[in-house]
Amino acid sequence: MNRRRLQELARSEHVSDDAYSLEGGFPAERYVLSVADGGWAVYYSERGERSGLETFETEDEACAHLFELLLRDPTTRSSHPEG
Repeated sequence: MNRRRLQELARSEHVSDDAYSLEGGFPAERYVLSVADGGWAVYYSERGERSGLETFETEDEACAHLFELLLRDPTTRSSHPEG
């Protein structure tokens, strides 16, 4: 899986676009996928802090992990099907 496919799957599951970022950084209260030294990182960003940091060697592994986190968290679902 890559970022584009992750976004397609997230939208098909009605995950809000505001629940995650595929651009790294520290967006407010979002799950984040980031390119990291030698691989990829997935974490939750809140108040400029990272929590639950996990690192992966491949984009596929990182995207799969992020997708699982998004599906497990009931607060990520949009009330509107279009995301």
